[in-house]
Amino acid sequence: VQLQASGGGLVQAGGSLRLSCRASGSIFTINSMGWYRQAPGKQRELVAVLATGGNINYAYSVKGRFTLSRDSAKNTVYLQMNSLKPEDTAVYYCNADGQVVLNLEPFTSWGQGTLVTVSS
Repeated sequence: VQLQASGGGLVQAGGSLRLSCRASGSIFTINSMGWYRQAPGKQRELVAVLATGGNINYAYSVKGRFTLSRDSAKNTVYLQMNSLKPEDTAVYYCNADGQVVLNLEPFTSWGQGTLVTVSS
């Protein structure tokens, strides 16, 4: 399963960006899908993930500013990021896990990462 992410870029503090991530391949089901980020010198951390049942987990630092949504028909998730802060600067990685069609084998995939830079 491949994940194609897009939408990163440079924005001023207070601005907005929308990230997109589309999953493709022989997908039987996607159990969870969302975004992580890794800032320079820091560990990768969860930003927002949509899990089975529709629950969305947000990092405390982005609650109220970021919104995760999903288009199931397109196997795509979107991360709307508003009121961006310099500390949101990071490489954002899309992640998905679920099962593929062949023998219903589980999969976990990561996108290539997209850079978000927020200037002060």
